[in-house]
Order: sequence, then C-alpha cells, then structure tokens
Amino acid sequence: MLGRSERESPAHAVLAARMAGWNDPVELLDLGTTADTLATVAGIEALAAVVHLGHPEHPAPGLERALLEGAPSLILTGAVAVPGQWVWVGRGDTVGQVVIDEAGMRDCAGVLRTLGASPRLVPTRATVEERIALAGESGSLVIERSRVPAGFTELPDSAALAEGGPVWYGLLESRGDWPPFTEPAQVWLAFGPADDHLGSLQPTLALIADAGLDLDHLRSQPSSDGPHVFFTSFSCPTSEALSDLVAALTERGVAHRTLAVLPGEAFVPGPAALTPRWA
Repeated sequence: MLGRSERESPAHAVLAARMAGWNDPVELLDLGTTADTLATVAGIEALAAVVHLGHPEHPAPGLERALLEGAPSLILTGAVAVPGQWVWVGRGDTVGQVVIDEAGMRDCAGVLRTLGASPRLVPTRATVEERIALAGESGSLVIERSRVPAGFTELPDSAALAEGGPVWYGLLESRGDWPPFTEPAQVWLAFGPADDHLGSLQPTLALIADAGLDLDHLRSQPSSDGPHVFFTSFSCPTSEALSDLVAALTERGVAHRTLAVLPGEAFVPGPAALTPRWA
C-alpha cells in the first residue's frame, strides 16, 4: 500500500510511484499531516508513502526534521524526478485571483511572482468545485493537468510553470536497517557530536573525510538534547562504506541516524544553483 500526506499533490505523487516502479496506483491514501504520515507508515506493516524530497542532494529542511523526530525505523529508500504537471487555466479573460493549493504554491510560487499573479492559497484537500467557486467568473486556477475542469483552457503564461524543472519524490518506508547497496547511493545522515563546544564539529567532520566522503549538504538545527544536531547528505559508494562510517561514529560516542539511502550516482537536474557575489 502507498500513501501521501494531505498537503501533497495527488497527481504528482501517483506519477512518481508509477515512474519509479514502486506501485501502479490509481490514487494514494491520504495519511493526514506530515507527522501523521510518518507515524502511520511506522505503525502499519507493508505501508509506504510517497513524499516530496526537495532534492536528493539537498533535502527539504522540513522533511529532515520530521524524519529525525519520527520513529527510528523510518527511512527513505528511493528517489525519482517527476515532470511538473502544473498548468494555469481560466475561462476567457482572467483579471481576478489565482486559486492554488499548498503543493502548487511550493512548486510554482517563484514563477507566479515574476508573472505578477495574485495567488489565493487553498488546502490541497479542497475539491475542484470549491476552487472554481473561489475563483469566480474572472479568476483562474493553477492545477494539475489531469484535473483541469471542463470549460477551462490553458492561459498564455501557463507554459512558464514548466520552466521550474521536475519535482523530486522519495519512497518512505519502515525498516529494521538501511537496504544494502553495491553501487553509489545518496545518503542522508543526521548526527550530534558527543560534546558540544567550540570546535566540537571538527572531529566528526574529520571522520567523514577519513571515510573518503564529500558532503553535498550540511545544516545545523537546535536540539532539545543539546545545542545542535547536524544534517548531512553525501554520495556513498557502498553500504560497507556507510557501515564503516557508522561504526566510527559509534566508537567516538557520536549519536547518529541514517535518514535516507537513495540509489543513484547522478541526480539530474541538480539542486538550483546560485551566483554568489562575494564582498
């Protein structure tokens, strides 16, 4: 069985499951909030969930935190890039507000701002009929292509929504351990140094460097058990290399947890790049 959170696009999540071969569903179970989704997957055998990753190399901060706060058995075990299904539709002249749900706003907000649109946010659970009523005669919708209602056609600027690239999804499972792998995989690893003081991060990073691993992502987060917890993402050649790193962390008394093992060496397109302007 497969589910998704209440805030996720049902059309994108179903397409992700089909493209990755996780299942061939008609629809996915609505498992509620993110916390409810994680708890339900952890509590029901043979239930997995399709979740939005951000990017395999640069995880979405909210998902990292939710995973670490969830049951220790939870782990992401697959990733797939889904072509964006969002379209901007209306009935004739559109001068009113643009009705869009939470998943659509996450994926399209930047483009809509550049187009001067005035979005009105609705819950992802809102029905198409409810969205049409809110839009009124002069309003428009941003919605998945498969859900465009009768009488609505794509607006001239709709093509711009596809310029944001694909949306990355992952498979969330409950397992006793990470799946073994003999080819590269992207690993998400959270850890907390045994001691938390000025410079205490350096010895832990040295363990990662000594293992021959190069971090793609490093983020700190305040922790109720101490000042900081650290989230990392890196490419790992084999599960044996991951086991060696975990053993080294355990030996040094560093708390740790593997949050994701995503098979693959190149996740194209990569995370959004920026052009820095240094002082």
